[in-house]
Amino acid sequence: MINKKIKNIQSMIGLDMIIDGSVNLDNGIIVYGQIKGSIKTKGPVRLAKSAIVNGDIVGSDIRIAGIVDGNISSLGQVTLLKTCRVKGDITYKKLIVEDGAEFEGKCEIVIENSNIS
Repeated sequence: MINKKIKNIQSMIGLDMIIDGSVNLDNGIIVYGQIKGSIKTKGPVRLAKSAIVNGDIVGSDIRIAGIVDGNISSLGQVTLLKTCRVKGDITYKKLIVEDGAEFEGKCEIVIENSNIS
């Protein structure tokens, strides 16, 4: 488990689940399995250490402990935990990178009143 204070998470992708396609939702999601496609939500996104996402991620607050091969966009905070490997660009309002996190890409700060799609 990534964080015991998980709020607004209403969907979960289990450890043994592989989704071949994009995931679009209004609320938060926590991923333990694999998604071969993008995640787009107005809510928070949590990727556990076992999670693999091959696609872009858009969410309000994003915490990555697993592997992402794609761009990450958030109007809030993006947190790269020490176990993560991210290959792609990150657009964020606030960025936290733990010591040990692997990141290859560029970063861009969101300007107030911007739209991320």
